Amino acid sequence: MGKDETAIEAEIQDKGLTAPRIKPDDLEAEIVDEEYHVFPRTQLTICALTLKNGFTVTGESACASPENFDAEIGRKVARSNAREKLWPLLGFRLRDQLSA
Repeated sequence: MGKDETAIEAEIQDKGLTAPRIKPDDLEAEIVDEEYHVFPRTQLTICALTLKNGFTVTGESACASPENFDAEIGRKVARSNAREKLWPLLGFRLRDQLSA
C-alpha cells in the first residue's frame, strides 16, 4: 500500500465512514500470482497480475534513457500500474452486489 493509500485509508477511518467500499487490502487479496517480463533490447517491463477468478491485468513501465534502467524499479512501477487497474474492477463488482 502506497503512502497516499495509507493516508486516505486513515482519513476514511477517522471520519467513521463505514459503508461498503473497496479497501487497499482488498486489492492485494485478489492477487494470486504475478509475473514479469522485460523485452529483449528494451527497457520495457510488463507485469501480469493474475486474480483469484483467473482474470489477468497488466501494467508496464519504461524509461526513456537506457542508462537509467533498473530491473527492480521497473518491476515495482509495472506492478503498481497493474494494481491500479483493480480499483475500478473491484468497484464495479461491489456496485453490482449493492444494486442486487
